[in-house]
Order: sequence, then C-alpha cells, then structure tokens
Amino acid sequence: MKKILFTLCLFALVSCGGKKQQNTQSPDNSKTADTSAIAADDSSAEMTGDSTALASNTDNSGIDGITSATSKPNEIIFNGSITATPQKHATVSMTMGGQIKSTSLLPGQFIARGGVVATVANPEFISLQQSYLDSHAQTEFLKTEFERQTTLAENEAASKKKLQQSKAEYLSMESKVQSDAAQLRLLGISPESLLKSGIQQLLIVRAPISGYVGNVYMNVGKYMQPGEPLCEIMDKSAPMLCLTSYEKDVTALKVGEDIAFRTNGFGKKVFYATIVSVGQNIDKVNHSTQVYAKIIGNNPQFRPGMYVSARVEK
Repeated sequence: MKKILFTLCLFALVSCGGKKQQNTQSPDNSKTADTSAIAADDSSAEMTGDSTALASNTDNSGIDGITSATSKPNEIIFNGSITATPQKHATVSMTMGGQIKSTSLLPGQFIARGGVVATVANPEFISLQQSYLDSHAQTEFLKTEFERQTTLAENEAASKKKLQQSKAEYLSMESKVQSDAAQLRLLGISPESLLKSGIQQLLIVRAPISGYVGNVYMNVGKYMQPGEPLCEIMDKSAPMLCLTSYEKDVTALKVGEDIAFRTNGFGKKVFYATIVSVGQNIDKVNHSTQVYAKIIGNNPQFRPGMYVSARVEK
C-alpha cells in the first residue's frame, strides 16, 4: 500500500513539473516571435528608406549643373575658360633692345591704341636715325649727279664708264635709305617725321591696340632684350569661350550650334554662345580638342581666364 501511494505521488510531481516547464517556455517563444516580427518590420522599413534614397539620387542625377534643369540623354557637357582671340590680345615688344626710362602702366589699366607704353634709351637707336638722315642726303646728291652724267652721255660729253659708276652709287645709296627707313618703321618711327623734327633721343613704344593692360614685365631702369615682352594688352570687346571637348563628342559638334554656359562670379545666371571653330587635332595624352565659341551679348565684367562650365543647347 505504501508503494502504491509513493508511486501516485511521484506521478503527480512529474505531471506538475511538465506543466510548469511548458508554461515557462511559452513566454520565451512569444518573445522570439515578437522579435522576429520587429526585425521583419525594421528590414522592411530599411528597404523602403533605401529605395527612397536611391530614387532621390536618381532624380538628382538628372539635374543639369549649368541651368539647374533636367538634363537630356547624350547631352554634351564640357569645361573651359573665357579667352581673347589672337587679334584682340597683343604682346608688346621691340625689335631693338634698350633701357626703360619711363613707364606709367599698371595691370588692369586701360590704354588706347597709340598710347605711350614706355620710353626706351639705346645709342644704336640714335645711330640708326643718323644713318638714315646721312643716306637720305647722299641719295639726293647722287641722284643729281646720275642725272647730270646721263645728260653728258647723251651728248657724248662723258664716258659710259662714268655714267655706270654714277648709276651704281646712286642705286646703292637709295637701297640703304630704304633699309634704314624700314628699320625705323619697325620701331614705330616715321622717316618723314624724322626729316622734319630731327633725331629723337628716346624711342617711344606705343600700344598697337586698345585694351586693358595684362602682365607687365618691365620696370624703370631694366634693360630689355630685343623681342622680350614689355607687357600684354587685351581687348575685351569680343571675348570668346575656349572649351575642352573629348574625342567621343567631337563628331556631334557643329559650327553654328548654340551653347549655354555659366561662369564663376555670376551665380546661377546663364549666358549663351555660338560655336565658331572645332579643333581638328586630338591630343594624344587626354584625347581632347579645343572648341571655340563666340559669346552672344558681351558682358563688360567678363575677364580672360574665367572658368566656365557649358553644355550644347539641343
């Protein structure tokens, strides 16, 4: 009887322990399920956020950096700078060296064509003027002598040898006069004015074009070698764009096409230009060429060297 009671008690204890264990495990399973659900929701939210960000990036990638408008497929975009054409950019130099005696130029200053750039001293300049004046005087004498010998030869009063000698001397001196006159003109001196006013002590260097002074390489007292630049002058009345285009876009560029561009210092304001020249040689290093465009409606604030970003208007 005791054994039967013991067995029943043991069975009851085992049954209670199983229910307790089952009840204990049930909350854990519920937590696990809740955690899985939360993780699924987070994953879904994260995916939704990533998709939104990607869509946003995709939309922004179509915004044109030039005009802030949506860009078009296969649009040609390039960079470059504002420049002056070779006809509007002058480098002032001399064919004869000399010491700078005076100059009043400053970078950024406007100078009209024919304005004084500098005065230069060189003894050779004085010698050249003297040579021209002497040759010119000798030419007049030799010309008169040649005409006299010609008249005498016609009347058989002089030998042909004298006539030929007189002619040779006259032509030789006339050639020297022309040579000296050409050298004076290269220095900006008029031979006719030299005959009237006499020898000038200083060579006056004048501006070949009207424009703004760029770099100045001279100073008072400095000796400038022949051909060495004194300064640069830029005419801003007709600036252009010098753009870099890569070879993949060259075949699509045509003279006469319109370009929209922006430049630093003008905010988001858009300007326009027209292509006037497309380079015919491709650089071997970066596989690019130069494209020139004429700016429509010049802005006086444009300066050569300003960076621009541009695109072709389709």
